[in-house]
Amino acid sequence: MKIAVPKETRAGERRVALVPESCKKLSAKGIQIALESGAGESAYFSDAAYQEVGVALVGGAGALLGEADFVVKVQPPTVAEVEQLRAGTLLLTTLLPTRNLDVVRKLAERKISTFATDCIPRTTRAQAMDTLSSMANIGGYKAVLLAAAGLAKYFPMLMTAAGTIFPAKVFVIGAGVAGLQAIATARRLGGNVTATDTRRAVAEQIQSLGAKFVGVEGAEDAQTASGYAKELSQEFYRKQGEVIAAQCAVSDVVITTALIGGVKAPRLITREMVQKMQPGAVIVDLAAEGGGNCELTVPGETVVENGVKIMGPVNLPSDMPRDASTLYSRNLTAFVLEFWKDNQFNLDLKDEIIAGALVTHEGEVRHGPTRNALAAGGAP
Repeated sequence: MKIAVPKETRAGERRVALVPESCKKLSAKGIQIALESGAGESAYFSDAAYQEVGVALVGGAGALLGEADFVVKVQPPTVAEVEQLRAGTLLLTTLLPTRNLDVVRKLAERKISTFATDCIPRTTRAQAMDTLSSMANIGGYKAVLLAAAGLAKYFPMLMTAAGTIFPAKVFVIGAGVAGLQAIATARRLGGNVTATDTRRAVAEQIQSLGAKFVGVEGAEDAQTASGYAKELSQEFYRKQGEVIAAQCAVSDVVITTALIGGVKAPRLITREMVQKMQPGAVIVDLAAEGGGNCELTVPGETVVENGVKIMGPVNLPSDMPRDASTLYSRNLTAFVLEFWKDNQFNLDLKDEIIAGALVTHEGEVRHGPTRNALAAGGAP
């Protein structure tokens, strides 16, 4: 089997799907690796480093994709890239299928078997394949650094000859991987941290990091069997809004990380809440690409409302391309090797990981939410 690693084409993307370390591990199993020349340079992995572990370099994406049995990517492919794949090719990538319906249509039309890393079930067995968690960890860390750089005061308490500076008050919404990392990083910087989540089970994790948990009393749990957050009642969201409004009003930094199903951002912070915050405060909305948790968020931009900065960063893992690529690459390698049996990739449709991650196969869209979205919008 030949795995192809093309250069990422999305503007600003600096990661690469496989790093030399992983290529060496896959090659040891008899898998051939071909890389588009220069694909790793933005992540500081040279062509020479790949050649040292036996990777073949290819000059352009066309020839690379057309000869591949299995393609691995970081970002969802473009329609043009899909058109270069042979029927029956396996594709493993971040896809966010309900956001990229045109690409999904083309993948089905071309009879590509597509595995979306963002659809892999969050089970114990699949932990090593969980790209969402790997990248969210980086996002949570970077969010706090962005907040610290944009805040008009110190994070830690400082006792100086000029008097005492009290620590910044940080409020984290959502205690998944990104939120927990944001809490830990803010605490390391000396912030006074409070956090909330719709899943009361995470209260102990929040407290173990030195933060205070606040939430809706007696609320139902919002965690699904697959480990993602689910939507709750309007009454719950009304009560949650009161908790969030009260915390935002007294916080210097608010970091939001809430996503439903891993992709959809619930609207949690209104314009009115922002206007009641202290001038000089900062909101970092890590859900910007999913629509934003804040009403005023503009993806990729920083806007100011009543003296409050609202940052909507996108693709933060790309700002740490070397470590982000290494972690992402290890996740993909774990996926491939889990199903590598008798010198071939075993596409077992009954396996829970395969079934969860497989979006298109043999001309069909197999992922339920994507199939429903296509039906609602008019599938081809």
